[in-house]
Amino acid sequence: MTAHTTEAVVLHAFDYLESSRIIKLLTRDLGLRSVLARGARRSAKRFGAGVDLFVQGTAELEIKPGRDLDTLTAFDLVRTRAEIGLDLARFGGASAIAELILRFAQDDTDVDLYDVTVDTLDRIGGATAGDARDAAIAGAWRILATLGFEPQLAECSDCERMVADDESVLFSHSSGGVVCERCAPLARVGRVLPPGARSALRAWLTGESAPALSEAEAKAHQRLLREFVREHLDDGRPLKAFDAWETGAWTAA
Repeated sequence: MTAHTTEAVVLHAFDYLESSRIIKLLTRDLGLRSVLARGARRSAKRFGAGVDLFVQGTAELEIKPGRDLDTLTAFDLVRTRAEIGLDLARFGGASAIAELILRFAQDDTDVDLYDVTVDTLDRIGGATAGDARDAAIAGAWRILATLGFEPQLAECSDCERMVADDESVLFSHSSGGVVCERCAPLARVGRVLPPGARSALRAWLTGESAPALSEAEAKAHQRLLREFVREHLDDGRPLKAFDAWETGAWTAA
């Protein structure tokens, strides 16, 4: 059994037996890890709030080759992000982000994914209720790009012709980005992307802010995001947290 210490953020947790919890961590040095926190429900000294959703800290793990579960021996809390749990819009967006990572990230080390995830959760937590959805949409696109699925926005995905910034173009999911007017008839399916929407996407992918979205614009961006994920990453299982976030089920209850 090998001991490791790494930065980590909690993306999922559930009770196990009478006093323990099983936790899904995204770590900076070890990728996604499933860990068993023995006695976590009765030992505030060892874990404190370290087993709550979206918290961040330094995790001490014992890893035994061949086992699906590591053992979490301690968690030194750095950031609680309690503000996410105080608002349903923030919680819904953060839950959708966590689901994307849990479903599609690999177990291998990915420092960039860890950094983008931490930054996204910070932005969601710091957003007003009205801006939380925008922050989640922006973070989701950055996470997809980090996973290797960044959409092409500056030039045609098929013929590589540069597309003018003020041009409305077809966004083809199967092609992986925008396609020019000449190539659009060959696209299997897609949606017309106005200049403003394409500008927002470019800003989000570089970590910059974009103008606040209207309700209709936000819904359109969520729909585009969902279709892109299903085109490139679909494994046949529903994205329950993502669907609840998109439909507003978190806030309707």
